[in-house]
Amino acid sequence: MAAAIDVRDLRKRYGDLHAVDGVSFSVEQGEMFGILGPNGAGKTTTLEITEGLRPADSGSVSLLGLPPWPRNPVLLPRIGVQLQATALLERLTAREQLQVFAGLYGVEEARVSEVLEIVGLTDKAETRAEKLSGGQAQRLSIACAVAHRPEVLFLDEPTAGLDPQARRNLWDLVREIRGNGTTVVLTTHYLEEAEALCDRVAIMDHGKILAMDTPAALVRGLDVPVKISLPPDALSVAEAETLPGVSAARVAAGALVLEADNPAAALTSLAENGKLDGIQVSGATLEDVFLSLTGREYRA
Repeated sequence: MAAAIDVRDLRKRYGDLHAVDGVSFSVEQGEMFGILGPNGAGKTTTLEITEGLRPADSGSVSLLGLPPWPRNPVLLPRIGVQLQATALLERLTAREQLQVFAGLYGVEEARVSEVLEIVGLTDKAETRAEKLSGGQAQRLSIACAVAHRPEVLFLDEPTAGLDPQARRNLWDLVREIRGNGTTVVLTTHYLEEAEALCDRVAIMDHGKILAMDTPAALVRGLDVPVKISLPPDALSVAEAETLPGVSAARVAAGALVLEADNPAAALTSLAENGKLDGIQVSGATLEDVFLSLTGREYRA
């Protein structure tokens, strides 16, 4: 089966800035693929070129077997796009917003009610867009992008600025859309979001892809000690540092934190000494991979 998206050696430059610098990746049909990176990494530019919203300087993009640029009218009914900053039509209700988008694609009226139910906005159908909460507005934005049943859906930071509950509600929505066979490509700043949703992720910085694999494989490839957290009075730091398998110990954020190169040995020793009450064990995460590749410097 041919890939839904195939990007090869993509490049885009603005003056001296190499916004996209030799990016290559492919997305299989039905896959959920994430593009991660700090501000200015080139995520949105890469996405917009792939969608056909702007031209590349060089390289190639195949979207459902066709070039998306120059703007390809054959592709428009087959893809859905939710932009990073989507402006909903003023003074229209949620239902009217969807009716406009459905009408543009020649979608039957019954689909409007169906999509409102899919995104959980049936009870807000007659509410004007400006009266919706942030999470509801994002769900409506995604509803407009999927009203015509696209084969590929692009989501650019779909949960940015949402509270944790609204964010997880949107995760459920995106999973449901993907579960219906839609290929999904998303950018996000939330590493736990990528771990929860994506089959594979590409980590970008300075216009380049630094790593690409499943979240689990990227985490497994990172050589960092396992962290074991105990109540601060369980042991002294000096005692903790003598435990087998422990390479370092410190008190941080109200807990005694052990770094274990051999967590099995460390946990066995703690168990033998009756020190397992209140224990927490955590390995590397996708955030650790991200920071190891892109650094910790803040980017505005």
